[in-house]
Amino acid sequence: MSEKSELSAALTLEMVDQLSREELVKIVLTQQKLIEKLQEELEKLKERQPSNSKTSSRPPSSDLIQKPETPKADNSKESEDKPKRKPGGQPGHIGKTRKGFGRVDRYQISTPSSCEHCGSTELSDAIGYSKQQVACLVTRPIEVVEYQRVKCQCNECGAMVIGPVSPGIVPGQDLSIDLQASAELVG
Repeated sequence: MSEKSELSAALTLEMVDQLSREELVKIVLTQQKLIEKLQEELEKLKERQPSNSKTSSRPPSSDLIQKPETPKADNSKESEDKPKRKPGGQPGHIGKTRKGFGRVDRYQISTPSSCEHCGSTELSDAIGYSKQQVACLVTRPIEVVEYQRVKCQCNECGAMVIGPVSPGIVPGQDLSIDLQASAELVG
């Protein structure tokens, strides 16, 4: 019989009592070699396993986004207890926005000429502004322009109207179209 088959055979207490001392020592030494070999394999596997915040002292922010090992269906009780939240800002959370560029080189004001809803040209005086600072590519390296869109109320239908978006800017972006295009060419 080979060493592996001897080890794999279930040893009962009666069988151990019948073995000689030399055979018992041989079994113990064979098992010791097998244990050492398995410990080496375990160490190699631990080295290959990616470390994350759960398996090391690394912070959770250093973890890569990975799918959970268990499907969400298995955690049905846990998911029922926790309220489901949509991604993004949560109700009641005070948001933070960019502070701007710190300087404004030029202001451009856009005033509505007519109501978008009814077409009337009878608009109230300005009741507010929608502001957006944008970095633009000009003869100087960069010019920061604050575009202000005047908000008015239609005297005819009462609808709120706002000045049109100036050409060359994208609402919500802080770089003008020409500056974005030149940044893409450089990058």
